[in-house]
Amino acid sequence: MAERIVAAVADHIVSPLGFTSADNFAAVREGRSELRRYEGKWGLPEPFVAALMDRAAVLEACEHEGIRGLFTYFEKMAILSIAKALQACDVDITSGRTLLILSTTKGNVDLLRENAEGVPPEREKLGEAAKAIAAYFGNPNQPVVVSNACISGATAQIEAARLIAMGCYDSVVVCGVDVQSPFIVSGFQSLKALSAQPCRPFDEDRTGINLGDAAATIIYKGVKAEDLSVGTWYYAKGAMRNDAFHISAPSYEGEGAYRALQSILQDEDREEIAFVNAHGTGTLFNDEMESVAIDRAGLAHLPVNSLKGYIGHTMGAAGIFETILSMRAVDDGIVLGTRGYEHSGVSRQLNIRPDHSATKRKAFVKLLSGFGGCNAAILFKKK
Repeated sequence: MAERIVAAVADHIVSPLGFTSADNFAAVREGRSELRRYEGKWGLPEPFVAALMDRAAVLEACEHEGIRGLFTYFEKMAILSIAKALQACDVDITSGRTLLILSTTKGNVDLLRENAEGVPPEREKLGEAAKAIAAYFGNPNQPVVVSNACISGATAQIEAARLIAMGCYDSVVVCGVDVQSPFIVSGFQSLKALSAQPCRPFDEDRTGINLGDAAATIIYKGVKAEDLSVGTWYYAKGAMRNDAFHISAPSYEGEGAYRALQSILQDEDREEIAFVNAHGTGTLFNDEMESVAIDRAGLAHLPVNSLKGYIGHTMGAAGIFETILSMRAVDDGIVLGTRGYEHSGVSRQLNIRPDHSATKRKAFVKLLSGFGGCNAAILFKKK
């Protein structure tokens, strides 16, 4: 079998920043953030900052697209993003050679609290929600669900690339989606991980993360190397490494993240990389760990950024959402700034800037880390 390149042929984002990938990128390009402070939201006793969708606007968009049926709000977010991405390419979602991968950390978890949407109770299970989404599009395959903490979006893309490279499928639709709820917010509050102010990744005054709603989709297709068009983004290499350091705290030495970075980089790749798009949650431990891992991997001289200051942590959507924005940034010839960053608060000297900067390079690294010691890194290149 001839080598196949895993090319990104379409993408789409639904978030508080906008209802298209272009709208989301334009908002970040302008420096706009949708993080807002909520007090008394959902009856929670502590205030929190998050980027939450206007649900009425999402449901109106779904109605406009003809998305009807017995689906939860979470499922409709995914369906809307997938449907819009499919409109931008020639991938046949009804083909047995096309797979759906759903990346999510919480899925329909809010159904456990109150099933106000009237869907069958089994849709509380991630696999059942994924089946409902796949069935909407008439996809005949058993969908794959990736729920691997904060690295879910990266893990899903790595799995998609492996399946295409092995010839199992011609195309894979990767959708990441999570919707915030009292269960999720109170869970992070119990860990003392949330900030009551807009997050400040890598800054000396950072106090924690913010959360956000989003659905983001990338459609990958296997193409022959000679058929890859100039200007097309493709998945070059990805790796997952678990250092099993702690159930919720990252390794002090960034062992898993370092090993993931080490696995995807060859010497020649380093000259092509425009930036490292870090996880950059704004917590004391994550940002410090990432700084150590990036430095150990010999990448500290490259621009490093975090996008959490614009939209917060979108959990299962983060790896896909941030990949799309990073692709568009390189297309635009810029490295997006890290909103909220002023003075370094990590032990290693990283090249982080609050404002956007220019670049002529055509590749980037996406780095993610999560609970349980999981870490993932992906190298993306543009022909």
